[in-house]
Amino acid sequence: MPVSNQPLADRMRPTDLDGYAGQQHLVGKDAVLRRMIDSGNISSFILWGPPGVGKTTLAQIIAHKLERPFYILSAVNAGVKEVRETIESAKKQRFFDSPCPILFIDEIHRFSKSQQDSLLAAVEKGIVILIGATTENPSFEVISPLLSRCQVYTLKSLEKNDLLSLVHWALQKDSLLKTLPVRLEETSALLRVSGGDARKLLNALELVVTAELDKDGKAASDIVITDDKVLDRVQQNLAMYDKNGEMHYDVISAFIKSVRGSDPNAAVYYLARMIEGGEDPLFIARRLVILAAEDVGLANPNAFLMATSCFNAVHTIGMPEGRIPLSETTVYLATSPKSNSTYLAIDSALAFVRQTGNLPVPLHIRNAPTQLMKELGYHKNYKYDHDFAGHFADQEFLPEEIKGTAFYHPADNPREKEIGARIEQLWKGKYPSR
Repeated sequence: MPVSNQPLADRMRPTDLDGYAGQQHLVGKDAVLRRMIDSGNISSFILWGPPGVGKTTLAQIIAHKLERPFYILSAVNAGVKEVRETIESAKKQRFFDSPCPILFIDEIHRFSKSQQDSLLAAVEKGIVILIGATTENPSFEVISPLLSRCQVYTLKSLEKNDLLSLVHWALQKDSLLKTLPVRLEETSALLRVSGGDARKLLNALELVVTAELDKDGKAASDIVITDDKVLDRVQQNLAMYDKNGEMHYDVISAFIKSVRGSDPNAAVYYLARMIEGGEDPLFIARRLVILAAEDVGLANPNAFLMATSCFNAVHTIGMPEGRIPLSETTVYLATSPKSNSTYLAIDSALAFVRQTGNLPVPLHIRNAPTQLMKELGYHKNYKYDHDFAGHFADQEFLPEEIKGTAFYHPADNPREKEIGARIEQLWKGKYPSR
């Protein structure tokens, strides 16, 4: 049989929920979407989840099950004009009390504000039931008026059992594969390259199988699927990471929290995810500098020096060698004692300044570059600390109205305990520790 021009993933798209893989929290027995479909009464909603988990398929199954007119728009190539034309067509489909058509918009997060605005009236008046699909967080990508008119349902990456069922189902049911002597010897690589994405899984399976067919679509011998064969044939980035999408923010967040939480193994894992996914190494290095100042701070001042050196090193040597100082610095920061006292100090001071405004600087510590300023008392009675024992002159630096206010509170670590003891020794209780 000749190889089909229609991709396997499309050939295997189910037409009912019995053949739908995964998302049992939405379509399983007594789940919210299952109840909605069985009742025949659906309202507008948005499906949010990673690629290849069944968003488009689910929308098509719903339209097929409810026997309603079904319109599809892709936000990649549809504008306001196309939206309005589709809505007008949907209006003409309605007769008396007939159910309203379904408008499915793929990648709705790519619609501009004006494009999303053009949907509001039709959704509000029930001219169409809107089903949107997005890989991005709707809270950030969908305008509030439209979001308030839709429920949001989250789809998950497919699990191992779901993916394996899809593979076996394709081998048994697909018009081409079921005619071939395919033997599934190993599945780890197939699962790995899929990343929980059914489309990637089936495309990888098809690529491996068809690579061993002749021009007539026949196999000379058994087609044995092994991990090595899959990895050899599927030339793609195995990391599930979108540096321009939500995954970018999720992984960097996990990286930061792992370093802050003193887990070097998790931190290096997320570092590897970013590197393998093509993240800008200087972006990672900048985050390490911020981490060193914000989360390690004075508990280990060398951390900041190491992080800034790492940034310079990555900038100088580039990748792939830059992964080594990135890893060294990540492990060093993760295993360092932690303190956010200086971070809290500046934020506390900033909040205080915003509240109190520009209080007058004490005269004795003002600059006095002119004779008039000197006559007005600028710089008068200032004590040069280096002229006193211990390089400390015990004088007031804060404005009169707020003297004695403490913004920096030493954290409970060996280094800052020393700092706290020195402050107490010098200022004798003037600045309370808490």
